[in-house]
Amino acid sequence: MELIQSLKWRYATKQMNPAKVVPQDKVERILEATRLAPTSSGLQPYEIILVTNREIREKIKIVANGQEQVTDCSHLLVFAAWDDYTPERINMMFDLINKERGFTSESWDSYRKMLLNSYPSRDAEVNFQHAAKQAYLGLGVALVAAAFEQVDSTPMEGFDPDALDELLNLRSRGLRSVLIMPLGYRDADKDWLVNLKKVRLSREKFVIEIK
Repeated sequence: MELIQSLKWRYATKQMNPAKVVPQDKVERILEATRLAPTSSGLQPYEIILVTNREIREKIKIVANGQEQVTDCSHLLVFAAWDDYTPERINMMFDLINKERGFTSESWDSYRKMLLNSYPSRDAEVNFQHAAKQAYLGLGVALVAAAFEQVDSTPMEGFDPDALDELLNLRSRGLRSVLIMPLGYRDADKDWLVNLKKVRLSREKFVIEIK
């Protein structure tokens, strides 16, 4: 019930209080939860850029259509996906998994070869879009983790990705921005959404049971 109550409390915060800073231990738990999020084939094909620098966030705000959460939050998470699947990236993750687990197997090695024979040969844009979907999985976990920590957040797409990529020098790292997510605390006196009832479809309309 604690999780459900946290999700009922959560909403896409429109006005944040710039004077309130999220404690670092809460930020770290949100990041750790996101790091543990599921991804296709365990490749984890995205990274998070954590931006606290005020001047940089002011610049991001310009390319994010002036959305105030970018500068009023205390921490800004930028989800940036791999621009392509390469043999080096695929092998890097498989080698890491084998090292951490301390063993490999014939079936696991066959799965690696299957990915190496299929992913790198696809168009780079197809691979980026696939990687971007994995970033959305991470965003979902981050939103839930923030709510559990009683930290406000907002999932945001309304920005110029090319401009943000250039601003953060992402392309040189083989990354492209997908989403941004401010972390902070709501300004209850200014946010008109804060006291509105959360409205979702009923379970009957949302869930289709096949027995």
